[in-house]
Amino acid sequence: MDFGLAAEFSPEEYRYQPEIYKVNDPEPDLVKIIQHLHESLDPRTVFACFGKIMGQYLPIDGVQMSFKRHQFNWGRTQGIKVTQQLSFSGETANLTYSLKSPLTPSQSQRLQTMQTLVLLPLFNAIQFQDISQKAMYDSLTKLGNRHYYAESLKKAIATSSRHDNPLSIVILDLDNFKKLNDSYGHLLGDEVLSEFGQLLTSAIRDTDQAFRIGGDEFVVIVRGDVKAASVLCERVLTSISSHSLFEKYQAMTSLGVSQWKQDETATDVYERADKALYRAKAAGRRCFKVDEI
Repeated sequence: MDFGLAAEFSPEEYRYQPEIYKVNDPEPDLVKIIQHLHESLDPRTVFACFGKIMGQYLPIDGVQMSFKRHQFNWGRTQGIKVTQQLSFSGETANLTYSLKSPLTPSQSQRLQTMQTLVLLPLFNAIQFQDISQKAMYDSLTKLGNRHYYAESLKKAIATSSRHDNPLSIVILDLDNFKKLNDSYGHLLGDEVLSEFGQLLTSAIRDTDQAFRIGGDEFVVIVRGDVKAASVLCERVLTSISSHSLFEKYQAMTSLGVSQWKQDETATDVYERADKALYRAKAAGRRCFKVDEI
């Protein structure tokens, strides 16, 4: 893990010359600071700690950072601007510090030393988060995978049990997907799955979660009763019927709905939705059926 550093000081620093900030604190104990920052693996928490630490030992009121797709902010944005660039594992992090006063040469050296060492736990937290995201999501559809679904449904059931809130699931699969795969090849099959994942993402509410749990089988966890789940099903069927790719290859979906009952397990509610799905297929496909409570 190589760090590269480039600093650019804003011209504002030379137009504005307030009283020089004096640091009376002793030299920072970087080992203890890094140990403290490693206590969390949430990048935003680590960055907030980083900002507070930098502000403790330097005249810094705020700091902003962009790294990969991440944007971090701490403190104020007013003041003298100092920009820095750090290279980490081939990626560039851009930082902008908001200063109360210009840095002395010794403070500039302290900033470079501290940020290089203290930002390492942040980069580690970001890497951990990225790896965790990849472990939870299906790379083709960008939806949650089977493991993430199982964990999410357990949590959703626990929350609904505590607060007595309705919870439903919708099971979907693509009608005649194997035939489409055999006739046109796996590349087209992957395209259909990918497009279906995007369609589901657009159809669900912010409170719902969609997953691909294997092959052409999908599940949506709906924070609501069967009426809310039925509205989702209708929205999916309408969207897929007007989608050019699905229309061209006559690809549709069947759906099964069940509402979770108090003291019911995740397996129970899934099995009831699965039975409703098979009823939809028996009814001619391209429709949804509800397993009534």
